[in-house]
Amino acid sequence: MTVLDIRKVGDPVLRKPAAEVTDFDAELHRLVKDLNETLEASRGAGLAAPQIGVSLRVFAIAPELPGNDKKLDHLVNPVLDFPDEETQDGFEGCLSIPGIYLDTRRRLNVVAKGYTMHGDPVQVVGDGILARCMQHETDHLDGILFIDRQDAAGRQRILDTLREASWFEGLPAPEVRVSPH
Repeated sequence: MTVLDIRKVGDPVLRKPAAEVTDFDAELHRLVKDLNETLEASRGAGLAAPQIGVSLRVFAIAPELPGNDKKLDHLVNPVLDFPDEETQDGFEGCLSIPGIYLDTRRRLNVVAKGYTMHGDPVQVVGDGILARCMQHETDHLDGILFIDRQDAAGRQRILDTLREASWFEGLPAPEVRVSPH
């Protein structure tokens, strides 16, 4: 079993837009396996490749998430579409920002299109937690963190909290951006 270290906020790889996958080869299969094993060990809902230091457009999701009828456990080169304007509020966390949970507004419904690690096209329609997870992980692939979705006062509170976190010592100062979404 290959469980990799998860990069923490402040690591530059988390702020860099990830590259499209062009080769659906053994290396990609290994990456998907590593993502799934690391996600399972961490007990998270999703994990993007940049979170393990690989700047490629791939993420893993927990196949048991409500609404994940296809039991999809990964998506390569995802593209999200939103069929309506409905939104949802809810607490969200991130494996790259341990111990921080924030009320975060997301779109309620999503259509995610992409590929399996074998290059087969796949589409997932989801709402609720599945939609939230796919948006969160796609944000990672765009160099966006969920803390970027907070208002200015909320972002400042988060920065103050991060500076005091025991795991944060020695990491570069985190950059907080305004999400383009």
